[in-house]
Amino acid sequence: MTQKKVAILISGGGSNMVTLVDSMTGNHPARPCLVLSNNADAGGLTKAADRGIATAVVDHRPFGKDREAFEAELVKPILASGADIVCLAGFMRVLTAGFVSQFEGRMLNIHPSLLPKYKGLHTHARALEAGDARHGCTVHEVTPLLDDGPVLGQAEVPVLPGDTPDVLAARVLEQEHRLYPAVLERYAAGDRTPVLLA
Repeated sequence: MTQKKVAILISGGGSNMVTLVDSMTGNHPARPCLVLSNNADAGGLTKAADRGIATAVVDHRPFGKDREAFEAELVKPILASGADIVCLAGFMRVLTAGFVSQFEGRMLNIHPSLLPKYKGLHTHARALEAGDARHGCTVHEVTPLLDDGPVLGQAEVPVLPGDTPDVLAARVLEQEHRLYPAVLERYAAGDRTPVLLA
């Protein structure tokens, strides 16, 4: 079996990127080929380089509001890497339909809610405000609609008395680190059956 090449896009510390990279060992159906960030100061770039993975930076700021121009540059290192799969792992830029369509059916994202609930930002605060008893995270295929693609996996956590958004976020992040590698391994092997973690 030929290993699929995976490009991972980050904006910050890259904790989900690290769990993905560290899971791709042995007979895994995928291997990391690039870690790409829109932020030259992203801590995850150093972590990737320390693991021997190629890194690249395309800063969005010089492009202002011209997202298409930014994405025209962003796609270049991805294509040059030969990536078969693109994983968004804390990449804090909304991508246009034009960009997403280039990787249709092979781009994944992890989102900190049980989609379709709480698309967008501030998911933990919104779950608390709604009085939810369960919260969690979702890995989904990326489509042009924000946080809307087919669900490939979910992990749930209980919402506990006294939870703050930060406390709840930390509990969800632990599950993100379990869920994303599990989904990627299955996805890279050609299996789209959703992964469900309790």
